[in-house]
Parts: sequence; C-alpha cells; structure tokens
Amino acid sequence: MAKQERAVRTREALLRSAAEIFDTDGFVSASLSAICNRAGVSSGALHFHFASKGALADAIEQAAEQRLRLITGPEPGGDERYGIGRPGTPEAAPPETSPADVDPIQNLVDTSRRLFDQLNNDVVLRAGFTLGCEPSWQSRVDLHGQWRDWIESALRHASDLGALADGTKPEDVVTVVAASTVGFEALGRKDPAWLSQERLGQFWQFMLPRLVPPGTGPQKGT
Repeated sequence: MAKQERAVRTREALLRSAAEIFDTDGFVSASLSAICNRAGVSSGALHFHFASKGALADAIEQAAEQRLRLITGPEPGGDERYGIGRPGTPEAAPPETSPADVDPIQNLVDTSRRLFDQLNNDVVLRAGFTLGCEPSWQSRVDLHGQWRDWIESALRHASDLGALADGTKPEDVVTVVAASTVGFEALGRKDPAWLSQERLGQFWQFMLPRLVPPGTGPQKGT
C-alpha cells in the first residue's frame, strides 16, 4: 500500500511539475530533465509513469478537462446537479442546490467566476488551456471549445426560460461572452490582472444590463 501511495504521489508531482513548465515555457521548450528536477524524481521514475513528453501533455489535458467539467457542471437545463470543484479535490455541489434553484444568468456569471478563480490557482487547469494554443502540440482535448459549448447551452437555457432581454439572441451573446472570457484567459498568461475577479466583474457590469430584462436576474457582475 505504501508503495502504491508513493507511486501516486510521484505521478501527481510529475504532472504538476510538467504543468508548471508547460505553462511558463511552452511545450517545445520544456525538457524532461527540468520536469524531473522540479518534481524531485529520477528520469527512470518519470518514464515509469509517462513514456514521453507527449504522454505528460496528454495526461495534463485530460486532468484539465475533468476539472473544467467540475467547474461547469452538467449541461444547463439537464437533470443532474451542478458540480463545483477545487484543484485536486473534486467536490459535488451541496445537495440543496439544483438546476431549478439557480437563475440561469446568475449561474453563467458564477461559473465564469469559478473558472477564473481556478485558472489563477490550478496550474494543471491553466496548462491545459495553454497547451490547447500550442501550434507545435496536437491537442486531443479542446478546452476552449468545451467552454464555448457550455456557454451556448447556458444561454439557450436562459432563452428558453425567458431570462434574456427582448431581442437578445443567444447566439450573439455566445460570441461576445466566449470571445471575451477566452481572450481574458489568453491575456492572463502574461498579465494575471486579466484573470482577476475585478476585471471579470467589470465585464459583467457592462454586459448584464444588455443581457437581462430590466429588474430581473443579476444586475451586477457579482
């Protein structure tokens, strides 16, 4: 059992070290020796868990995909409960919280806040998004596309419930929200201020009066 636990810790250390280096240096510049040194393990230990640098990148993207799904929860309007996760410690939503209890636009705002919070604090999630933009790496996971699809589901659900302002088309709002939040994520790789809750709040303060009927839904980006 102790050997098994040690193997799990070694694998997690390698994933985190690789994520940190991919996030700052990119896939091409990252070296296996640097990853081993940062993780404090031998090259033999690395190759026991991962056959190549590509295998490490694959594992990071898969882990990031799971974390994104925990942040967004199931498709809005579905029967499952919304999920909320913290880096490395997935948790289910409180039993009293269900889709029927959540304002669809407030859920969109809250989910974007959770995403930004995790991008700031979870290097594996952040590296997963970074790898998706690497021209030299063929990603098997499209995190940006999954986030955009979830936004579309959230807005179509809001439209079905009559929670959007008259004349507001879900497809138009998807373009603005997806492009803006993904843009913040890209800019945040060099300037963390773009991933701050304050910056996101400014975006929602601008968007919400145009998105929801007057006097309904969240009126501020909080």
